[in-house]
Amino acid sequence: MTTKIPLQDNLIIDKTFQFAVHILKFSQLLQDQKQYILANQLQRSGTSIGANAREAQNAESKADFIHKFKVSAKEADETEYWLLLSKEVINYPEIQSLLDELKIIQKIITKIIATTKTQLTNKQINK
Repeated sequence: MTTKIPLQDNLIIDKTFQFAVHILKFSQLLQDQKQYILANQLQRSGTSIGANAREAQNAESKADFIHKFKVSAKEADETEYWLLLSKEVINYPEIQSLLDELKIIQKIITKIIATTKTQLTNKQINK
């Protein structure tokens, strides 16, 4: 049973936290199947998405905020790679739901970056 933990009333923080929980549970299945490399790589990249998004909440500037979300986006891309590889090697039904969840997160991160870049550009133009 998964308890949904509200973090900061922040959609991306909540989604990436829940995704990290799901990745850790899936990684345990991989470890049980002796798929240690896949499990370790997924644990690192899959939990890093939310860690970087959370770190962005305390960014020193909009540019720093964008940078931290770009790192989060890179980690999401890496996680997608490892999930697709897992799907080829061991086709568990859970993989597709993780990929679907990740696609939503990637769209949100992309929108956050684009919106913040626009705000930053508009602020610089209005100076």
